[in-house]
Amino acid sequence: MSSMRGQGMTRKAAIWLLVGAGLLLVAGANAHLVYVATTSQPDCVAHFGPGQGGAQRGSLSAAQSSCSPR
Repeated sequence: MSSMRGQGMTRKAAIWLLVGAGLLLVAGANAHLVYVATTSQPDCVAHFGPGQGGAQRGSLSAAQSSCSPR
């Protein structure tokens, strides 16, 4: 009977260790996403605005560019 109780405790401990490791993995991934989102500076992408001559019919474009005009 004593060995059965010991097996149950080690199984419980293993499950809790796996749960803790999973939570640490999720927290680390979220911290990495926040870090990348706050430190990256994407460049402006050239595009045609609405009504400009080079835009193809049916193509999508930005309504208003966030880049400063050149």
